[in-house]
Amino acid sequence: MHVNTLAERVHVLCQDKTRVLVAIVGAPASGKSTLASELARRLQLQKVKTVVVPMDGFHLHNDVLDARDMRPRKGAPETFDADGFLNLINRLKENVEVFSPTFDRAQDQAIAGAIEVPATTQVVIVEGNYLMFDEAPWEFLAPLWDLTARLDVPMEQLRARLIQRWLSLNYTRAVATRRAEGNDIPNAERVLKHALPCEINLT
Repeated sequence: MHVNTLAERVHVLCQDKTRVLVAIVGAPASGKSTLASELARRLQLQKVKTVVVPMDGFHLHNDVLDARDMRPRKGAPETFDADGFLNLINRLKENVEVFSPTFDRAQDQAIAGAIEVPATTQVVIVEGNYLMFDEAPWEFLAPLWDLTARLDVPMEQLRARLIQRWLSLNYTRAVATRRAEGNDIPNAERVLKHALPCEINLT
């Protein structure tokens, strides 16, 4: 149902724009990546040239985080290259070829230039925690999107998913729980507390 709703809105926007930027927003483990992938697959089947760009490609490198004593807070807004990400989104609006980084969770690092966005791309789906966030410089992203959608997931469900995310990387339950409660869950709470309104809210 979520995919149908978003795809219908995207098709309407494509009638008037050569490129449509869709922001899929939500707390960590809310299902952003899955929804973005499913929406992209649907649009591609409908002959709409679509690329997914994850915000997570702009994680600062672990060496930089270590030098700033910020590795334990990885995933918080200040642990991203926010200005670099803002520049990328502005570039994507220019209908030119763009290359974007992605993030490898298993390696825990960003991979530069991994995603090609050809000039002919009609729809770019961007997914991330802070796309509609009321702290600078993230707040400057809000007017750049053509469509915004937020995934609203109850905190208790997010907590279970965040612990499972670490378990899937072969951490013990104790370590997985400690990592989730020490960083991921506070990040999720911050996303919810500082959320800017989106056009579509999905539950």
